[in-house]
Amino acid sequence: MQLEKLVAFHKTIGDVTRIRILSILANGPKHGQALAGILKLTAPTISHHITKLKDVNLVTDRREKNTVYYFLNEDVLEHYSAALPKMVSNKGDTNKVDNQKLIVEHKKILDNFFTADGRLKTIPAQRKKKMIVLYHIANSLENGRKYSEKELNEFIQTFHDDYATIRRELIIGSIMYRENNIYELNPREMWADIV
Repeated sequence: MQLEKLVAFHKTIGDVTRIRILSILANGPKHGQALAGILKLTAPTISHHITKLKDVNLVTDRREKNTVYYFLNEDVLEHYSAALPKMVSNKGDTNKVDNQKLIVEHKKILDNFFTADGRLKTIPAQRKKKMIVLYHIANSLENGRKYSEKELNEFIQTFHDDYATIRRELIIGSIMYRENNIYELNPREMWADIV
């Protein structure tokens, strides 16, 4: 995500109705009519606000028969909410000893998951290990370059054949963002934390 994406997020949530929708969805998924009833708004008004929230990935949907249920994407909400303070304060780990331990730990994980020629053996199931692997792959991408989906797929295939899963994980981890099938690296401060 570029700075514009962070601004778009804050503009989107700078609306009372959208904040109310997020608050309602924090308690569980709801369909549009339920949201309209709770908020005493029309279905088209709810649809308008849901579209805005989906544009910044705060809300996802799932169809069950003839009903569409909306879900709060809590990871995205937490990530975007924490991004601005991180960018402004530019705080990082200041303890060099801890940083050295992390570097050694990450290297061990990378050695376990990558072959000597740089191919990914398997996509880690554990989130922390997966994020370390994704960080490693993303470090080979160029900052500021816009990648077509085909270019990104070809790049990912140099590491692993399952380019679709890795591409999706790069988006989920806020390492990259996609707009009109064009992919670009987010600033490092925006990447999901390795936890």
